[in-house]
Amino acid sequence: MSTHTHEESKAAKINVSDGFAPEQVKNISSVLNALLADVFVLYLKTKNFHWHMSGPHFRDYHLLLDQQGEQIFAMTDDIAERVRKVGGTTVRSIGHIAKLQRITDNDQEFVPARDMLLELHADNKAFVESLRAAHEMTSKANEYATTSMIEVWIDEAERRAWFLFEATR
Repeated sequence: MSTHTHEESKAAKINVSDGFAPEQVKNISSVLNALLADVFVLYLKTKNFHWHMSGPHFRDYHLLLDQQGEQIFAMTDDIAERVRKVGGTTVRSIGHIAKLQRITDNDQEFVPARDMLLELHADNKAFVESLRAAHEMTSKANEYATTSMIEVWIDEAERRAWFLFEATR
């Protein structure tokens, strides 16, 4: 049984550690939760293709997608913690992620290796654009920590896209 009163809960929602206005908390949280949903989808799709990779370049592609999956998954906690640090709440379920995701799933039984790489290339490029939009918003809100982290994630996503592109040429 909780010992917190309703007033304590209300006060906890009002007292935002970084001092953002409620509208800023809502906007920053919304943008970051959409990114978080996309990260989970991109991670699962990358691992799906990693698990189902086949063909003459199996080993190289399998290892590439494993590395990329690890890098993508590493963002999840950082994004969720930024949402919490600014005073928001984060995604709570697969269903919530499904409502927010902009990257599409791939449930096909078989996808040729080259098509996997092309699809992930396009997804990473789209993710870069979402990151750039989030960067613009967090920068305008003077949310420096998140803005700085987004710059690193942009570089990582661009690198993933570049590797996938080069692997398909």
